[in-house]
Amino acid sequence: MADIIVIGGGHAGVEAALACARLKKDTILYTMHIDMIASMPCNPSIGGPAKGIVVREIDALGGEMGKAADATALQFKMLNTTKGPGVQCLRVQSDKLAYARYMQKQVLNQEHLEVREMIVERIVVENGVIKGVVLADGSMEPCQALIMTSGTFMSAKVMVGHTVKESGPDDEPTTPHLSQSLRDAGISTFRLKTGTPARVYTDSIDFSKTEVQPGTDAFVSFSYETKNILPFAKQKVCYLTYTNAKTHQIIRDNLEKSAMYSGLVEGVGPRYCPSIEDKLVRFADKERHQLFLEPESLELDTTYVQGFSTSMPHDVQEAMLHSLAGLEHCRIKKYAYAIEYDAIDPLQMKPSLESKVVENLFTAGQINGTSGYEEAAGQGLLAGINACLKLDGKEPLILSRDEAYLGVLIDDLVTKGTKEPYRLLTSRAEYRLLLRHDNADARLSAYGHAIGLISEERYARFCQKQEAIKQLLELLENARFTPKSEINAYLAEQGYEALSEGISAKVLLKRPHLDIRKILSYMQVEADEEVMQQVAIELKYEGYIQKARRDARHLKQMEAVKIPAGIDYGAIEHLSLEARQKLAQIQPVTMGQASRISGVNPADIAVLSVYLENQKRKKRKSE
Repeated sequence: MADIIVIGGGHAGVEAALACARLKKDTILYTMHIDMIASMPCNPSIGGPAKGIVVREIDALGGEMGKAADATALQFKMLNTTKGPGVQCLRVQSDKLAYARYMQKQVLNQEHLEVREMIVERIVVENGVIKGVVLADGSMEPCQALIMTSGTFMSAKVMVGHTVKESGPDDEPTTPHLSQSLRDAGISTFRLKTGTPARVYTDSIDFSKTEVQPGTDAFVSFSYETKNILPFAKQKVCYLTYTNAKTHQIIRDNLEKSAMYSGLVEGVGPRYCPSIEDKLVRFADKERHQLFLEPESLELDTTYVQGFSTSMPHDVQEAMLHSLAGLEHCRIKKYAYAIEYDAIDPLQMKPSLESKVVENLFTAGQINGTSGYEEAAGQGLLAGINACLKLDGKEPLILSRDEAYLGVLIDDLVTKGTKEPYRLLTSRAEYRLLLRHDNADARLSAYGHAIGLISEERYARFCQKQEAIKQLLELLENARFTPKSEINAYLAEQGYEALSEGISAKVLLKRPHLDIRKILSYMQVEADEEVMQQVAIELKYEGYIQKARRDARHLKQMEAVKIPAGIDYGAIEHLSLEARQKLAQIQPVTMGQASRISGVNPADIAVLSVYLENQKRKKRKSE
């Protein structure tokens, strides 16, 4: 019997399977095709706003996505560099074939992990506990825990125009019986919709009519372990073009031919990554929309038209593409399509990603209602970690909202639910100044090490870095510049008056536009680039960071108040009707989680707090 079975070889399944196997659990990964493991059926990129920080968090916990993205990137680009550190993030243009090969090599050579090509037909549940899976050949494979990462494959339908085909992405088979077996076990499902743009032959594009979009000429990476990246001179560029009045007219004239507007689509599409026809309907006053032209692989002569997802018929797609500047004569390699699939109601999950309905059943990725490779991989890693902890009889790893974007993601899912494909955004994180690209290791490496996914050697390097940060902060606090200091020349260059009295290097560094490298050079001190960056941010934004930490401490106090399972909320006097219904449905595990439930107001939290205190008092008296 396997300790853990993982269904699905996408980004969630890969991270889940690797985590379980690296934690010495005998693991089986079921996938339809080994050569499709970690494929990129949509955009050929990793990272972006919020998502890039998720990849850093995955790496800090001991996951693989960051290393794979760094090793197979065609371009590295830091986004939002003119804005504050809370929204700066990394995005890489990936070689989709190289990325998949990298991950396939990892899973196929991982000890304690067996990869099998087989469709899983249904799950097996007895007395509310997972027992195994039934395979396409009729055999049953038992397990102690099951992690489902079936992506967009459950009862999937691909739609183009008025044509519907039962299929998963890239013409792979769908799994029509798997979601029914979930429903049979008492887990509710609903339909979601997503889509992908066309791919066109690169040599048929006139890039002279588009805008060049280069990467960042600096050493940037997702993984803290990465030492070398593709040199900037060898990195590929992307290009930018726009829709125009002609494009919009073609779409409006053919709107009823779109699967989205013909009545074929049952599921709700992604609000933050809609089809181009949906953009035109929702933003009718906008004259044009950005489209990025992105290379897919060094081995392919194809370009991905980012932002041009559609479910229009092929002839309409051709007219739409040919209306774009630079694509007037493009040849289409692969047409765009919409895909609809079954997902589970995430309100039925615990914060550990274990099902509330079926014990030892964990879910991760798009099956939970999310969108994006990064959100999927992060969930997969945590589902794998928590499945192992559950089998070992240990408490789950639950990241709070002030510790990680992954904490925000999962808390949103299990507390608020979703009715559309959930996309992580920086605006969803109330403590985003604490959840930065630069400090993911400081936030999460201790967890990764304690669990066993971060080696002693790597953790020792992390501790050395933290000590270097501490020492540099102390050095800046103790170092002083006087009115006679040579640093006055640098201050004049930056528009500041000469010093009239002594000042510490720490206080000086808080001034806008002053570079820590220059200040350290006047102190004749050298420091590691990552150490300098983190120290500079901590000092320049010290007031804001301290306020965020104070707010987070209040959150921690709320999270520390546990709510016992099995409370009859209907019997609690003075709770509003909506609060009773929502609390009973979601069954929050802490007061913090209860306070974030839509429809549960502060007065309800006060009532619940009094109720819990009275219950504790009664329990003490009875003892």
